[in-house]
Amino acid sequence: MNQHDQQSRRTIDIDIRLVRIGAVLTAAGAVVACAGMAVGAFAVLTAGRRMIHDMDMPRAQQVAEKWQQAKEASRAGAQAWQSASHSHNGSLAR
Repeated sequence: MNQHDQQSRRTIDIDIRLVRIGAVLTAAGAVVACAGMAVGAFAVLTAGRRMIHDMDMPRAQQVAEKWQQAKEASRAGAQAWQSASHSHNGSLAR
């Protein structure tokens, strides 16, 4: 019975030194990963700013031009809708 008691009381022997080393390496890897993401984000933002700066026309002018294009497209769509509904109504009123 004494042998049975010893077998039921077995514990896991963990090397604490290795656990600490693993935690330190994980933390160091996280710091390196964050630094890499920061450098990548900086590169993307810098390229975007340079692209906007090098554009032929200012952003306000581009916005005004796109707004005008959207208004014209909306007007053309409305005219096409009215034209189609007039021709459709005319074919039914024989």
